[in-house]
Amino acid sequence: MNIILSIFFFILTACSKKESAASGPVNTLPGKNESTPSDTPGVYPAKVLDLTNWKLTLPVNTDHAGNPDEIKQPELNTYSSADYFHVNKGGDGVVFRAQTGGATTSGSNFPRSELREMLNNGKTSAAWSSSEGTHTLFIDQRVTHLPDVRKHIVIGQIHDADKYVIFFRLEDRKLLVSVNGGSRITLDDNYQLGTRFSVKFVVANDKTQCYYNEKLKYTFEGHFTDAYFKAGAYVQSSCQGAKKVAGESCTAYGEVEIFNVWTKHE
Repeated sequence: MNIILSIFFFILTACSKKESAASGPVNTLPGKNESTPSDTPGVYPAKVLDLTNWKLTLPVNTDHAGNPDEIKQPELNTYSSADYFHVNKGGDGVVFRAQTGGATTSGSNFPRSELREMLNNGKTSAAWSSSEGTHTLFIDQRVTHLPDVRKHIVIGQIHDADKYVIFFRLEDRKLLVSVNGGSRITLDDNYQLGTRFSVKFVVANDKTQCYYNEKLKYTFEGHFTDAYFKAGAYVQSSCQGAKKVAGESCTAYGEVEIFNVWTKHE
């Protein structure tokens, strides 16, 4: 009888191990673009944020489409990365992370985990004019981590066909608005990591109004075309290349949690 029971348990154990091996690992290696579990298992970022008219640029360059990798609709609806883009532990926000040793776009020396505005359910790149209509970007967010040496990160921006026009950024503890080649306006000179806040751009009649926690802080006057909004974690430090920062580790990173992001065009 004991021999029969031993054989029975041996068969059950072997089958269990075989089934487990067939299912494969739960987590994927950094840089891989399969959907991966987040801090809130079973919940994708697209269930927390409306990502219908966005695409995502990642700080990695694999065999996935894009250079660096881009996640577009409809793939973005069910995409998550445990390393760069996932739902937070509370289930009410999305974590964007970019490491200073990550892959960069052709026009930048810095890595990003960042959304780029799209149209037509994510099929068309947004391209609008500051002189026609009214265009709004709102982001409810918090910065949770900065690179080790150059503690700078861009957390929302307007870009035209060639360059950034204006952006919200954090430089160590200084939260500010920065105009390309122009003004720098301080929003908070003692920002504490993890503090939740909102920013908003409202563009109309060649004027860009900049709001911080729903209060108008600055208005930039200037014309630009083929414009689009961006939101996420765009670190302003690198451990390599033309903009290498001395002493910056390639594993240093910037991280932002976004609780709500939306655009409106009227």
